[in-house]
Amino acid sequence: MEQQPNHSRRIARVGLIAALYAAMTILTLTLLQGLAWGPVQLRVSEALCVLALFTPAAIPGLLVGCLIANLIGLSITGSGLLGLLDVVFGSLATLLGALWMWRFRRRRLLAMLGPVLSNALIVAAYLPIILAAFGFYTIPFTDIDLVGYYPAMYLFGFISIAIGEALVIYGLGWPLAKLFEFSGLAARLSDTDKLDGD
Repeated sequence: MEQQPNHSRRIARVGLIAALYAAMTILTLTLLQGLAWGPVQLRVSEALCVLALFTPAAIPGLLVGCLIANLIGLSITGSGLLGLLDVVFGSLATLLGALWMWRFRRRRLLAMLGPVLSNALIVAAYLPIILAAFGFYTIPFTDIDLVGYYPAMYLFGFISIAIGEALVIYGLGWPLAKLFEFSGLAARLSDTDKLDGD
C-alpha cells in the first residue's frame, strides 16, 4: 500500500514540472517574441532542466512540458506542418538533455552541458529548414545571406543555440539549482526509488 502515495507524488511532480515548463515557454514567446523559437534562442524555461539533477520525475515532466509548449507555439506562430519538426525534434532535444543531466547529476558542470549540446546539435539541424520556409535567409544582425548553404546555416544555428542555451542553463539554471539546495527543496524532490537503483 506504500507504493500508491509515492506513485501519485511522482505523477504530480511530472505534471507540475510540465506545467511550469510550458507556461514559462509561452510567457517567453509572448514577452520576448522570437527569442523562444528563433535562430537566436533564449528559452528561459530550459533553466528548469536543472530539476533533473534532483529527481527523475523531471525527465518526463520536461518532455511533456516541451511538447505542450511546442504544440501551443505551433498554433501561435502559424508555422504549419514545418512546426511539427520543432514539436518532435525540439522535444527530443529537451528529453535527451534531461536524461544526460540525470545521468551525470553528481558532476554538475558536465550534467548541465547535456541540454546545451542536445539543443545545439538537434535544433540547429532542422531550424534552417523552418527558417528557409519563412524567408529567413540572412543571419540575424548581419547582411550575410545563407540561401542554399545548409552547412553554414547549421553552424550558425549550432553556435547561436549553444550560446543561448548555455546562458539559460548556467546563468539561470545554476543559481536555481543552488536555491533549491539552500531552501531544502532539492532534498524534498529527491525520490526514494531512483531510476538507476542507487
